[in-house]
Amino acid sequence: MTLTRTITVAAGVFAPGHLGELTRVVPFELVDAVLEETGARERRLRLLPSRAGVYFVLALGLFPRPGYLGVWAKLTAALDGLGLAVPSSRALRDLRRRIGIAPVKALFETLAGPLGRPRTPGVMFGRYRTVAFDGCRSLKVPDTPRNRAWLGKMKASLGETGYPVIQLMTLVETGTRALIGAAFGTTADGELDGARKLLHLLDATMLVLLDRGFDAGEFLAGVTAAKAQFLVRLSSVRRPPVLGRLPDGSVLSVIGGVMVGIIEASVTVTCHDGTRYGGPYRLATTLLDHRAYPAEVLIALYHERWEHEITYLALRHTLLQGRVLRSGDPAGLEQEMWALLALYQALRIAVTDAIETMPGTDPDRASYQIAAETAQTLITGARNVTGENGDLAGDIGRAVLASLHRPRRPRVCARRVKSPLSRWNKHPPGKPRTNLKITSVTTVISQYRDEKRTRRRRSLTPTPGP
Repeated sequence: MTLTRTITVAAGVFAPGHLGELTRVVPFELVDAVLEETGARERRLRLLPSRAGVYFVLALGLFPRPGYLGVWAKLTAALDGLGLAVPSSRALRDLRRRIGIAPVKALFETLAGPLGRPRTPGVMFGRYRTVAFDGCRSLKVPDTPRNRAWLGKMKASLGETGYPVIQLMTLVETGTRALIGAAFGTTADGELDGARKLLHLLDATMLVLLDRGFDAGEFLAGVTAAKAQFLVRLSSVRRPPVLGRLPDGSVLSVIGGVMVGIIEASVTVTCHDGTRYGGPYRLATTLLDHRAYPAEVLIALYHERWEHEITYLALRHTLLQGRVLRSGDPAGLEQEMWALLALYQALRIAVTDAIETMPGTDPDRASYQIAAETAQTLITGARNVTGENGDLAGDIGRAVLASLHRPRRPRVCARRVKSPLSRWNKHPPGKPRTNLKITSVTTVISQYRDEKRTRRRRSLTPTPGP
């Protein structure tokens, strides 16, 4: 049997510039536009044009194991007979330097944004789109003098960590795990500094889910100034004053000059073998209508914040495969990071578009791993570069829809930490050490008391004499 395929790519020296079927998400016109806008387009036609360089940098993120020549071979594997240039590693390195950071950053900012529709399961809470801030400190970079001069090294209990790391902060749509914005820098900057750079991306349609590290009054005031609502878990040391009590057990208070409702509850998880564990939760929210947003419903909604962790799982393990980044200097690292984020978002767009063809399907059931592996195959074969055949789903979409996960089961996943330097190396007290099925989750709303102020009043009360 003889199979014949027709491959459509750009002409001449632009032919290696593609991402297989992902080229539909990142088309030639878009790449040319960001190159023109940032002034990175070549003045004369070269054997390695800037457009091909942008696609090459994106492909580096999809193939983390091969070197420069190996990735270039992936892009040109199906283009035999076109008389294309065979560059050296140094030529490809110079191509990266000639492109610079600006075009790749502009490409990510163009692709970034929420992807879910209002009727997509898990995207909306009432009339609000749920989003979340969170940071990541596990993206390792080569231990070179220039990288150390920029990033330094994180402290550990026995000294310093092995590799410098980049601190990444992202704003994510929890329903689809799409990136709305990103910022990165050194670990000395702190998560709040990175999150403040993304506040301008919030709007009145969003409900922001925040962990305990984001309960600073100034930051919450910035979220409110962006006209977004928030639901944040408060740290144990924060005790806002009680200004009034609501029928659902929550209280009115003020944080950072913002009127909030505070919910204190105890959550207990019961597993099928009888194991029980849990802990206290204290949440603050700007959703003050206790009839429309009862306390128990908000406690359950807060769990959606953990969808953000799956975003970082896809970045670190699915795309990077746990490997260290390539670049040995800060400029190369910045370019590589923006390219990795743009590639992640392009794949997420392809996955979400496929899920939208089956109304009522939860995006949680889509496999990002299958989407990435299919995209790798299509790049090597230079297939479906253009959408001239009118196929809207594409091979990536069909592969994702053919291997949907089952609806998510309530279960406990045991924490397994390999690195002894991790701050999570100790097992949480009471949590099972094996994966167990959850049979019930019990939430008990308790009465919030301003203990700090109560103690202060008692200390000011004069004690009677003997």
